[in-house]
Amino acid sequence: MGRGRPGARVGRPLAAAFRLGATYASLLLIGVPTLQAQTGGMDSAQPVDDVQELPLVVVLATGGTIASQYDPAVGALRPALTGAEIVAAVPGLEQVARVEVEEIANVGSKDMTPEIWRTLSLRANRLLADEAVAGVVVTHGTDTLEETAYFLDLTVTSRKPVVVVGSQRASSYFDSDGPRNMLNAVRVAVSAEAVGMGTLVVMNGQINAARDVTKTNTLDPETFRTLDFGALGVADMEAVRFYRAPTRRQTIPLREGDVLPRVEIVSQYAGADGRLIRLLLEDGRMEGLVIAGVGLGHVSRPAQDAIQEVRSQGIPVVLSTRVYTGRVVPLYASNIQLLEMGCVEADNLSPQKARVLLMLAMTRTSDPEELKPFFHR
Repeated sequence: MGRGRPGARVGRPLAAAFRLGATYASLLLIGVPTLQAQTGGMDSAQPVDDVQELPLVVVLATGGTIASQYDPAVGALRPALTGAEIVAAVPGLEQVARVEVEEIANVGSKDMTPEIWRTLSLRANRLLADEAVAGVVVTHGTDTLEETAYFLDLTVTSRKPVVVVGSQRASSYFDSDGPRNMLNAVRVAVSAEAVGMGTLVVMNGQINAARDVTKTNTLDPETFRTLDFGALGVADMEAVRFYRAPTRRQTIPLREGDVLPRVEIVSQYAGADGRLIRLLLEDGRMEGLVIAGVGLGHVSRPAQDAIQEVRSQGIPVVLSTRVYTGRVVPLYASNIQLLEMGCVEADNLSPQKARVLLMLAMTRTSDPEELKPFFHR
């Protein structure tokens, strides 16, 4: 798949759809020419006459709300924009970087798959190995954005920035946040401070680490937050600034021939009897299991019995919690019994993040003792 430059200028309907968001994006540019760190030391006193002096960012487009518009014929949002159209609608982007676009997919992120994850990871690694490429931006729907971001954080080996971005408002809405988020994503992708930070999620002016960030609101533009520890930094009108660095990072590169295992998630709730766990076991396709426990990672007694059956067949089980913040901690006898069966604690990873990590860790081992270090790094 070759790299292609953004398409031609955007027509009137699309330009009108982006009007408010584009206006905000334009305001952000007030401080951009003075940001030496963001542009690889560009002299703020001189205009950029030669675009070849600007860093190159490649956008990998996958769809989502940022690529959607309202269709009155069906009364709902639908995929409508290419990555090139999204980029072309962001005013002033040409002052920050040279941008090339590749179309990877155009799906709502509810339909994101491990196969697309693999394609994104392999392509990002290949692009970042090119000295000419400063960073990669991935456009994505917000529903599963945090999972894709964490997968890339675990599998991209380059120290160059990878930024995942989306929007909560479609381009046809008067308050679309797509242009602002896109501009900020590119600003972060060319920031010297972002090097070595792993995959980052940039939304609503905040920079968050892929491992820790989660979607916290169904509609609010300020939805992606790191609840336990806070954002890494900000991308505001004046500058891109980092105030802390992620320390719980690791890399599990995809190797030729690696097959991602089928890992399921089962939630706990009042009255959970283990039936769903047994149904998955009887189905015969489950290769790994993540439990979204209650509290500290607790499960009901019937569920514990079902988990023991899973473990007796050598299937790895990871204990997470449906609680938004905090770690899984073995304070009660039932938790200790689960660990004695060979279950692995997810530390503070959400169930969906624990699933991503287990899928990749299982390309190396299925032994519980060997899996534990992956969840404690």
